[in-house]
Amino acid sequence: MTTPIKTLFLCTGNSCRSQMAEAFARHLKPDTLEPYSAGVTATQLNPHAVTVMKELGIDMTARQTSKTMDSLLDVPIDVVVTVCSHAHETCPTFPATAKIIHHGFEDPPHLTADLPDGEEKLAVYRRVRDEIKDYILTLPDALND
Repeated sequence: MTTPIKTLFLCTGNSCRSQMAEAFARHLKPDTLEPYSAGVTATQLNPHAVTVMKELGIDMTARQTSKTMDSLLDVPIDVVVTVCSHAHETCPTFPATAKIIHHGFEDPPHLTADLPDGEEKLAVYRRVRDEIKDYILTLPDALND
């Protein structure tokens, strides 16, 4: 058996995209990935992201909280996947052994800032959620690109 790849999904606020990526990796790839998520800053889990993940039977609130990299300093990360441009541009320094990959996703909170809560807003979260799921399904092979 191979050791799971310690994979960090990094985003700006660790509230939505990185959290969904961590949850999908934990749910879909438990034998190949040991997922973590963090943000450049910590905020809170986005309630709309929590809602659309629960639609697929994944409860992010059970194991995940918003955090910064500081809380993971003792974890020997193998791969860092930045899921937004801001995190990629401000990505902290990692040990030389950590591979850094950028795979950006649109920001649902930003895209829906002017929309009222409801189906139209959730549709955007679902679209991005599904894009993240599709990406996670390509792992770990896509980590070698």
